[in-house]
Amino acid sequence: MQFHLSFPVDTIAPGIQYTDKIMLMGSCFAEEIGAKLQEHRFNTLLNPHGILFNPLSLTHALTTYLDGKVYTREDLFQHQDTWHSWDHHSRFSGTSPEAVLEQINTAQQAAMQSLEQADWLVLTLGSAHAYFLKEGSHLVGNCHKVPAASFYKRLLTVEEIVTALDNMMHRLFFRNRKVNILFTVSPVRYVRDGVVENNLSKAVLLQAVHHMVNKFSRLWYFPAYELVIDDLRDYRFYKEDMVHPNETAVNYVWDHVVKSAVHSGSQPLVHTIAEINRAAQHRPFNPESSQHQQFRRTYAAKVKQLMQAHPYLHLNDLHDFFI
Repeated sequence: MQFHLSFPVDTIAPGIQYTDKIMLMGSCFAEEIGAKLQEHRFNTLLNPHGILFNPLSLTHALTTYLDGKVYTREDLFQHQDTWHSWDHHSRFSGTSPEAVLEQINTAQQAAMQSLEQADWLVLTLGSAHAYFLKEGSHLVGNCHKVPAASFYKRLLTVEEIVTALDNMMHRLFFRNRKVNILFTVSPVRYVRDGVVENNLSKAVLLQAVHHMVNKFSRLWYFPAYELVIDDLRDYRFYKEDMVHPNETAVNYVWDHVVKSAVHSGSQPLVHTIAEINRAAQHRPFNPESSQHQQFRRTYAAKVKQLMQAHPYLHLNDLHDFFI
């Protein structure tokens, strides 16, 4: 008897390589996969607007990069002695509007440059529910703990998501003719919206994404949502909140990312760097022992060899750790 549903994950060609530049945007699950890519020394820029959940906020952020937008004080608001941007995650918020703007515009510049040069844009859609200010109907990427009475929530339609993505991508492909776009739908269950409402939201996102993937030749879909919801399918793979996938689930998805989305020529290097990362996390019983000193020399040599063979990898910190 079989008690586990598994399914094949299609290989994504051309596949992500170590020489590629990767930009990731989207929900908190984008942060999980982005952190894995960074841990394995891929060249990545992660969430330059901070975490964004709905596709309209994502496309708006990307449009600001294409437009070369510079944020000014008029783009900020103050709530409880803290300055925020409706377009950005609260990681950009602060008590000084000048400091907030400097942080935002520094991220803007990095994102503009990254988007022009990116080989891969990875977009993780979290929710089809979007929040708008009641006054002026302004779309907000983050509510910043402003009272709920200030907003109204609306379930986006497939048509408006497709239109927003379509318009953004036509502009992007004109500016960056090599970029591939990889879509994922977050497996995080937004039960605060309600279980039924969450499932409806995910269905809208899935329909919109597959419409886009079928329309453009350089768009891909990676089934992170299905791997957690349909393959793992067990609460033991969630954190205590029963909403966010735990470390085991993230690692399971990451293993499939490596197998299906990373170029076969780069996969051995992923595993080599993972081994070196594990060695760096090793805590010896006696750090001064000759055995441990030899261990450090061995891995310092491995890192140096990798740096010479792959000069585009940033491994100086690992090399310095072992010497």
